[in-house]
Amino acid sequence: MNSTISIITPVLASGAKYLAEAYTSILAQQLPDGWEWEWIVQEDDETGSVATLIPQDDQRISFGQGRHGGPGVARTLALERATGSLIKELDVDDQLLPGALARDIEILTSHPDIGWTTSKALDLLPDGSTVCWDQDDPPGGRLSGEFLFQFWLDHDYRLPVLPATICIKRELLLAVGGWMALPASEDSGMLLAASVIRDGYFIPDSGLLYRKWPGQATAQAAHLDPVERNARMEIIKARVMAMRSVPPFSPRPA
Repeated sequence: MNSTISIITPVLASGAKYLAEAYTSILAQQLPDGWEWEWIVQEDDETGSVATLIPQDDQRISFGQGRHGGPGVARTLALERATGSLIKELDVDDQLLPGALARDIEILTSHPDIGWTTSKALDLLPDGSTVCWDQDDPPGGRLSGEFLFQFWLDHDYRLPVLPATICIKRELLLAVGGWMALPASEDSGMLLAASVIRDGYFIPDSGLLYRKWPGQATAQAAHLDPVERNARMEIIKARVMAMRSVPPFSPRPA
């Protein structure tokens, strides 16, 4: 495992105004000795306007753009430029809280059998106030894929953790094909698929300010056609069930 954590951020021009705050939250992170971060920013379009808002004097930032395909496609395209052994998700309108990356690194380097982490989050409201994220957080510690999937099925396709806080080992992320190419729920689908292969770990400390605003992708998805939502949930479910039914890979004899 190399000692770089890659932070991947998809961005649309409408959300680019939050880039500076996301960047400031990354700069405030204190990493364990020997570790460094890189920020992989991917515009989910080719407007040319987002590039002008990227700091030009920080060599740790990699900017790219491509045709519009949704956040899952943008993140997966950004993954090609990521060099870290750990991949941290950070939406452009969110902010990391102090210690978030250090806690992710500590868990994923000290537990070889753990493939991913999530953490508590605080909702950041439009007036600048914060409240605890309204979810049924599990106890801190190991999370099995069986628990995660069953909870999702039993709670109207709602996870007990916030996928926006995920940090995942690069090889595991590649093994599940990156983020799903869906208009929403792409990170839930990725997390559920990854949990079939490796258990995760829930960090009970708050690691993210999760911004609530009218342009938020999650807020917009809540108003989509229920037929489309059902289609997204069904393909996520089918993917997990298929992965659970396929026997572990074993190389063919030479």
